[in-house]
Amino acid sequence: MSDSEDASELDDGPDGVRAEEEATGGTVEGAAREPDRKAPDERESITTDEEKDDARKIVTGEARYTADYRDRFPALAHGKVVRSDVAHGHVESIDTSAAEAMDGVYAVITPFDDVVPDELYSSSGQSYPEPSPWDLTVLREHVRFVGDPVAAVAAEDADTADRAARKVEVEYRELDAVFDPEAALDEDAPQLFETDDVENKQSGADYAKNLESHFEGELGDVDAAFEAAASGEGVHVVETEWETPYQSHCVPEPHATIAYTDEDDRHVFITATQVPFHTRRQISHLFDVPIRDVRVTKPRIGAGFGSKQEMAIEPITFALHLAAGRPVKLEMTRREEFTALRFRHPMRMQMRTAVTDDGDIEAMDLYTLSNSGAYGTHGMTVANNVGTKPLPIYPRVPNVRFSGDVVHTNLPMGAAMRGYGAPQGHFAVESHMDEVARRLDLDPIEFRLRNAVREGDLDRSVAILKDDDRFERQIRSCGIRECVERGKDAIGYDDLEQPEEAHLHRGVGMALIAQGSGVAGKELGAAQVKMNEDGSFHLQVGGVDTGTGADTMFSQIAAEVLGCPPEDIVVVAADTDLTPFDYGAYASSTTYISGRAVKNAAEDAKERLLDWGSKLLEEPPEVLDTGDGAVYSEETGNRVSLDEIGYEAAYGDDEREHILGDGNHSTDESPPPYGAQFADVTVNEETGEYELNKLVFAADCGVAINPALVEGQIEGGEHMSLEYATSGGLSFDEEGNPEVQGFRQYGMPRTTDHPPMETILVETHEPTGPFGAKSIAELPTNGVPPALSNAIRDAVGVRLTDLPFTDEDLRAALDARDGDD
Repeated sequence: MSDSEDASELDDGPDGVRAEEEATGGTVEGAAREPDRKAPDERESITTDEEKDDARKIVTGEARYTADYRDRFPALAHGKVVRSDVAHGHVESIDTSAAEAMDGVYAVITPFDDVVPDELYSSSGQSYPEPSPWDLTVLREHVRFVGDPVAAVAAEDADTADRAARKVEVEYRELDAVFDPEAALDEDAPQLFETDDVENKQSGADYAKNLESHFEGELGDVDAAFEAAASGEGVHVVETEWETPYQSHCVPEPHATIAYTDEDDRHVFITATQVPFHTRRQISHLFDVPIRDVRVTKPRIGAGFGSKQEMAIEPITFALHLAAGRPVKLEMTRREEFTALRFRHPMRMQMRTAVTDDGDIEAMDLYTLSNSGAYGTHGMTVANNVGTKPLPIYPRVPNVRFSGDVVHTNLPMGAAMRGYGAPQGHFAVESHMDEVARRLDLDPIEFRLRNAVREGDLDRSVAILKDDDRFERQIRSCGIRECVERGKDAIGYDDLEQPEEAHLHRGVGMALIAQGSGVAGKELGAAQVKMNEDGSFHLQVGGVDTGTGADTMFSQIAAEVLGCPPEDIVVVAADTDLTPFDYGAYASSTTYISGRAVKNAAEDAKERLLDWGSKLLEEPPEVLDTGDGAVYSEETGNRVSLDEIGYEAAYGDDEREHILGDGNHSTDESPPPYGAQFADVTVNEETGEYELNKLVFAADCGVAINPALVEGQIEGGEHMSLEYATSGGLSFDEEGNPEVQGFRQYGMPRTTDHPPMETILVETHEPTGPFGAKSIAELPTNGVPPALSNAIRDAVGVRLTDLPFTDEDLRAALDARDGDD
């Protein structure tokens, strides 16, 4: 049962929204239901397990990734980056003579060469102007972490390039470094940036204090609410603190780019990117070349998870190409991926709430201190999501404050990573909510649901950091209660059996989860459909498939509209010369934004199909529809096949037309998908060892266009979340040198470490999404840390607050508990 079906048991939402919705037949003002909402038995191509279009190519090795295109270029040079081995300092000199004297070396570039721009830019692939400071240069004279790029080499092969890079001698004037974000705020701390070192500064920036950004927003009067709680009876204040580490994206395919200039003197990039059009714009700005002379094309991508939302290596590759005068391939090593590229931001969070005896939340106050590392890419926007993703799960709280500081240290850059601040925020908020319930002797699930979002609610906290109330959102689809009920049943919440051994204790924890669907007011997707004579179609879409199966999903949406099987649609995607504009694959936008653009383009083409069907059937278009490879009459049953229409339109005697469809989609909407994460754990009270018995994730992503791909996204996201909770993390020595340089030290869970997982899809209908769909990809990255913390608390009564959870941490917490006893 979805929340909308359970409305009779719920209180009215704020401002009478629930009552208004019931009075209008379930339609919230401003969100008319889609006229083509389809019942399950009416669907032809959507909600089916269509095989991922590249699945067989991937498992057979036929799929081609960026580095596989090297055989197209007989004169290809191989690049290698020279990186800083000090955490903070200025480059005094670079001696490239030994490298340049080597046979097979084509070019060595440094920050002092004319071919290397000294323009400031941001590597964050975001909308324009980027909501990140411009604080990077292509190669760095002022180095700010161990791994900063200071020079690069192009040579005839990878081995020669590597040996040449080792011969480049760099002298530094070293500076004091700071590695702790709290220490970085001290007035005596080493300063990473002068004010003039940064353009496009963010709100609250104070570089004298290493502060990239400070932000805060408030609903109601939080201080007054806490003062009232302190002086009154029946209201309790609970405060907690939480900490999260760096996390690596662990992409299967390292960053790779090939740059060359074609016969028309246009600059072409074959690159593993999530954001081809943003990369084109940024290259144009950085190297002062017209956008028309830059082409960015994305081949198959071996996952991105946000790391390839960065223009991380394309500028160095291009500068090497210009210096060498030949095509250049630059491919990162696994060591570079773990030490010098991009990571999830470490955070420290403080949370407090005021709660009545009955479990009503009177006030919430969340603060985050984010370690942005050496540069500011995605710093403020990720930190913003720490609050604006989990706090809206509880939209009826009258007094809410969210604030934060984003601080620079001499450690690697944080950046976009799957979940984009929400995993950190959910860990703090959902673990805190569980702790509040247990201290007040309330059932943790009932306490959450008493305050949790319902369909029809007005969510104001999502816009708590904005001055524009158009970003407040009406919740038009919410299956969170069904997610909880089905998840409880699957995990055995009410029938938990304890082990017979006295030292073993079993517990279950859960967390409510939310995300978004694109960035409200900051997205644009476009698509074109063109019909072939035989009734098949080419779909040109700017959206990017990063391995998620987006191209398959696009074909299913288009096929559902056009009335053909998905295999009759050829998807051409993410090439800035051949496909329409799209912001790219990030912020869980692909299905909701790009998919809606595909639907709009298909509907535009469908109008022409119906017009031609009307001519051939001699019936009005109003009685016609598409389906089963034809245009058919709903009144007479007469039909004409799509291939008949295709040939007639292209070669007809009296009239001819190439049937085309165009579609765009941009919106101020970002409807949240919801989920409930459950974890079942057994703890050995004597040793502190714990074992996860099972994970259950129940998800409301609206209508699942391809349920099998949705389940794959959930299971992959849970794996990343499990890694965040139990292993992974980066460490550094006292001089800032990275101690984790590969998978062996990183400790990602293996298949044998993974508990059984059960995935549950709860269907709702989001009226603003394509066929009722919302996003899914980031949602499941948010749940395992809080659910596991809550399960351990349930099992043995101690709370773990710092990720990852190790046996040693749990043993220490148990010792502290026993000492207190």
